[in-house]
Amino acid sequence: MVDRTMPASAIKVVSKKALCFFFAMTTLLFMLSWLFVLRSTQSDAVSNSSLFTSFNDSYSDPVQQNDVEEVEPSIGNRAILGDSIEAEAATTTTTRDVEQQPLLQHVSEEQGVKCKPRVLKVFMYDLPPEFHFGLLDWKPQENADSVWPDIKAVSPHYPGGLNLQHSIEYWLTMDLLDSEVTEAEAESKAKSVMRVRNSSDADVIFVPFFSSLCYNRFSKTGPHEKRSRNRVLQEKLVHYVTAQEEWKRSGGKDHVILAHHPNSMLDARTKLWPGAFILSDFGRYPPNVANVEKDVIAPYKHVVRSYDNDQSTFGSRPTLLYFQGAIYRKDGGHVRHELYYLLKSEKDVHFSFGSVQKDGIKKATEGMRSSKFCLNIAGDTPSSNRLFDAIASHCVPVIISDEIELPFEDVLDYSQFCIFVRTRDALKKRYLINFIRSIGEEEWTRMWNRLKEVESFYEFQFPSKENDAVQMIWQAVKRKVPFMKLKTN
Repeated sequence: MVDRTMPASAIKVVSKKALCFFFAMTTLLFMLSWLFVLRSTQSDAVSNSSLFTSFNDSYSDPVQQNDVEEVEPSIGNRAILGDSIEAEAATTTTTRDVEQQPLLQHVSEEQGVKCKPRVLKVFMYDLPPEFHFGLLDWKPQENADSVWPDIKAVSPHYPGGLNLQHSIEYWLTMDLLDSEVTEAEAESKAKSVMRVRNSSDADVIFVPFFSSLCYNRFSKTGPHEKRSRNRVLQEKLVHYVTAQEEWKRSGGKDHVILAHHPNSMLDARTKLWPGAFILSDFGRYPPNVANVEKDVIAPYKHVVRSYDNDQSTFGSRPTLLYFQGAIYRKDGGHVRHELYYLLKSEKDVHFSFGSVQKDGIKKATEGMRSSKFCLNIAGDTPSSNRLFDAIASHCVPVIISDEIELPFEDVLDYSQFCIFVRTRDALKKRYLINFIRSIGEEEWTRMWNRLKEVESFYEFQFPSKENDAVQMIWQAVKRKVPFMKLKTN
């Protein structure tokens, strides 16, 4: 109630003061609220920019992943050299900048809470033995009701030599046969995959056809045969798989199909293309049949021995640059013989023809272990086993293959332990040798140490171990599951 004895002028003064105070407080609160919103938005942006594709959590939001890629540094996963030697300084500085980044880049944390990786659930077709272990001359016992060997008793042996480099079909199938445990047991054993018996419970459907072995052993037509066994089995495979309810349900989009050898599945690939292929590269596939969006690139199995307890140094490896293999190749492999003529006279470069015959693997092992850098040059296809032999030998790879796709490239930064050179630059006179000579001991040692850290990601073994090549492939498949579900739904 207003005091009627108070003068009118005093009442006006009090009202003006109250009104000014009200507006001042309102303005202050408005500014503080906007400041809070801006800081919150900035914090979210910084948080999002620190995320990268997950090694542990394959079920993150695909839209979020696309946003993340837009804010990544322009270097990406590779340090491809520019048109001149001057590009070397910028490239070298950038690769040093990423030295402190984690080896496997994660997006498995959301607002500080760690997400537990989910085990990939796989349903495997019980294909007759002629498609898998029967190709290794294994036969089920009489009256046996299983098409699979008892791997806990005796495991069928896989042939050696060059057969081994495309043997991923063997290791993945063996790992599945060994994975019939509960999800909790699989997680406690650090497994990436578990086999399920009901296809409706599965994330993916696995087609256990040993296609690379079939090509290597049975692609030639025998006496009195009109078609090779390799072609016959592909036709039977297509008929079997496309008749299954699982294929009809998804149109094959959730199927995982092995075709690691570049010439394997030549007939079946055009009929089973909706599935996810596991390949060594895309060199002999049209993009509508195989592409980086739906398929998985897997490493070769290296054929040289692993270099345990490597104590070598920059000075103890006398050969600067090493290459031994087939020099004259077709398709993109012309660069090999052109480089041969450019480098053959360099005194500290080993560039010669070689094969697995006459102790070829032993000589390659010794040569790579005594070399600082190892050339990985495109051949008939963009990839070769030589890259993984170099990694196992801790010989820094120099990759000259413009169309190459690398295994696990969404979670591994290859520029930390490989050097990339464009083909057109490598073929310039003295360009390559001058650049390799410019890399000093400190830079080489950093990359050499990285090779020793990443080599386990390319090791195939049974039973599989955490983050070895077998589990890395399964995790790469798991990262494709959201895309499979999107296409299926």
